[in-house]
Amino acid sequence: MGILAWIIVGLVAGVLASFVVGGGYGLLGDIVVGIVGAFLGGWIFSKMGWHTPFSGLAGTIFVAFIGAIVLLLILRLIRRA
Repeated sequence: MGILAWIIVGLVAGVLASFVVGGGYGLLGDIVVGIVGAFLGGWIFSKMGWHTPFSGLAGTIFVAFIGAIVLLLILRLIRRA
């Protein structure tokens, strides 16, 4: 995937996760949350032995979305502590 695809995946996943969890970090922050979420989601899915229900870009966005939600929940827990 090229850098533009990573930015698009990060943007979509980060914005969707911000809507679900609440408390977005702005456009650039949501992109970063989505990209980091993609790595986190990929790690979680590989460790659990799960497979994406979609193929291609939709599957990548789904995994990044799940990872971004987990990341935002972790950040929320850290912020409260």
